[in-house]
Amino acid sequence: MSVVLKLLAFVLLLASPVVVLAQSASLVPLARKASDPALQWGGCPPVFPGECAIAVLHGDPGKPNADIFLRVGPGYQLPPHSHSSAERIILVTGELMVKYKGAEAVTLNPGSYAYGPAGLPHSGTCKSNVPCTLFIAFEGPVDANAFAGKLD
Repeated sequence: MSVVLKLLAFVLLLASPVVVLAQSASLVPLARKASDPALQWGGCPPVFPGECAIAVLHGDPGKPNADIFLRVGPGYQLPPHSHSSAERIILVTGELMVKYKGAEAVTLNPGSYAYGPAGLPHSGTCKSNVPCTLFIAFEGPVDANAFAGKLD
């Protein structure tokens, strides 16, 4: 092994614990329940007027990879909208009918999963007599853009 390669290997060996330490310092375990009274619920974007609230669980909603809870009241209709990011949804409480443009409507029950590609318009209706709470993981920044067209 040449002197340059040995020196490079030594430098990488010294630097690797620093990189691991820096990465692990920013990784804090987190476990939250949708019923946690310590959650800080805030308003929804204007595209969702009325009984709608969001709690940020992890990350910064203005940056990629944020996780949120979205809660809407019984009977609430999420108007047609899209996101600039793909979204991964798990219904936590309630019963939610989801309709993506070009696809059949699907009813989600607690524990159900749905995936929405970036830019695909969709809507939802809370069909239960209890609030619908959704866990949503966004790949990009969190946004909601009104959609005026038809979903069929």
